[in-house]
Amino acid sequence: MTTIGTMRALDATRGAVRMEEVFDTDVEDLWDACTTPERLARWIARVSGDLRVGGTVELTFTSTWTGPARIDLCEAPHHLLVTTRPDTAEENQIEAWLTPEGDETRLVVEERGLPVADLFIHGAGWQVHIEDLGRALALGRSAHPDGWTPDRPAGAWHDRWVELSTTYQERGLES
Repeated sequence: MTTIGTMRALDATRGAVRMEEVFDTDVEDLWDACTTPERLARWIARVSGDLRVGGTVELTFTSTWTGPARIDLCEAPHHLLVTTRPDTAEENQIEAWLTPEGDETRLVVEERGLPVADLFIHGAGWQVHIEDLGRALALGRSAHPDGWTPDRPAGAWHDRWVELSTTYQERGLES
């Protein structure tokens, strides 16, 4: 995998993290891995709730982040937009685009509205999530067989996140 991660400021206080990777699977399979609760739980988060546009879901990420999200847009199998912590001062948007490239599919994920000072933390986290997606696709099962809770991150996710955090901090923001 050759995950490409970038971080940029949107204004003086908020920024965005963007990840891009090409996966060796078709767009329908990757869409399913990014939108079906059972498959999401293999690599990034447990999801429950109202799984429709306008619906609210509860997320528990492998990183331990837990909270509500609203599904704002769902154009299968190419475009998804969710808002985490909707209608609060900490609202963020997570947007994903899937594009077929022959027998493979390019996934671009961007999270916007993050505190600029914390972008490196989120950059490292999103890179690990994308790596975990690749591993879950290759294995056909969970990338985290030992699980996670809101109080304890997935062990392999956490170890890789610690490893990458310094790299992202040193990299800094794009102009």
